[in-house]
Amino acid sequence: MSKQVFLGGVYLIFGSILGMIAMSVLNGTMCAQTRNKALSGAVQTDSGEAATNPTDPARKDILPSAAPMALNSLQGRYTPEEMVNIRVYENSNRSVVNINTRSVRQDWFFSETQAEGEGSGAVLSKDGYILTNFHVIAGAQEITVTLFNGKTYSAMVKGVDPSNDIAVIQIGANADELFPVTLGNSAELKVGQRIFAIGNPFGLERTLTVGIISSLNRTLPSRLQSRMIKQVIQIDAAINPGNSGGPLMDSRGYMVGMNTAIASKTGQSAGVGFAVPSNTISRVVKQLIKHGKIIVPTIGINKALQTDKGLLIIQMEDDGPAARAGLRGPKIVVQQRRIGNMVGNFKTLDRSAADIIYAIDGKPIHGADDFLTIIESHKPGDVVKVGVIRDGMKTEVPVTLELSSDDAEIQKQENDEPNWN
Repeated sequence: MSKQVFLGGVYLIFGSILGMIAMSVLNGTMCAQTRNKALSGAVQTDSGEAATNPTDPARKDILPSAAPMALNSLQGRYTPEEMVNIRVYENSNRSVVNINTRSVRQDWFFSETQAEGEGSGAVLSKDGYILTNFHVIAGAQEITVTLFNGKTYSAMVKGVDPSNDIAVIQIGANADELFPVTLGNSAELKVGQRIFAIGNPFGLERTLTVGIISSLNRTLPSRLQSRMIKQVIQIDAAINPGNSGGPLMDSRGYMVGMNTAIASKTGQSAGVGFAVPSNTISRVVKQLIKHGKIIVPTIGINKALQTDKGLLIIQMEDDGPAARAGLRGPKIVVQQRRIGNMVGNFKTLDRSAADIIYAIDGKPIHGADDFLTIIESHKPGDVVKVGVIRDGMKTEVPVTLELSSDDAEIQKQENDEPNWN
């Protein structure tokens, strides 16, 4: 082998080694640059750009395994959907209270046993008014309210409306401990809209569940016989024992309803919950705080019998609005009867002479709930046109609604109160 060939082989090997070293250094530099670009792309910038994931740039909801310092901001840590959930809860949870009740019940042997119950409520005002369901505090001898800060206060009942399952209680807490909810407009709700239920299921304080509005304008049986709660909101958010009385919030943080019932064979959530709408709450609460009850007009009909044609008038107030307007009840028929050697007069009721109410202001009447709902939607002094069937013929009788005697006395006492302003 010649000397020239040997030296050429040495130079070739040495050049290959230098080339490999150079390529290694170059690749290391490029990998470092690529890694830095990927990490910087995963960070949400101060300008609000969306975060991406280094392993899958198409996914914007997965955070990188090694979170950079810029992800300490809430916007970088959570998705926009999670941010809405967090904001609603943080703005609303201090308005939710835990309600515990104690009552005394008698068993079959007339011995008394104590019964306890619990539910939820929402702060209405800095004056200590708390909104809850009537069934949460019904029959309670003792009511206590626990605020978000753990402080517990005794509560007194301010007013109840069993027909809508609404109650207002009051506590003596300091104003700086109370964070009232803001009532929204339930008439604007839409099926499919996102909602948030906050309450105390199973005694677990201020729990948040999320869902949508499944349906609107449902009806639920009321605590009062033959009455129905109208315009109820149906939701799919989990509602369990203890949630009753808690607020139903929309994504803006407004209270649009009060959780009141679930449809379940086990007594636990089956994805079908119901809430009383905020517009009903707003209308009722004002009267409960002012009067302690709902003051509604009366038509002066004390008793009616449901028939396939409408409501048959059975009893009216002697000098009530219906009687003065000319509506007719059963006719009293006096008949003489002989019993042995004695002849006496016997009174019977001829119901065929009574009017059958089939409509009010043109709206059909099928039962007592329809009738009362229409009457209670008016105010004293309003004139309603009562459609009746009389002697087989349809006719209309105008009736001027009035306050009941008890409500009139309440109104008189309020008017007689001195004005200290």
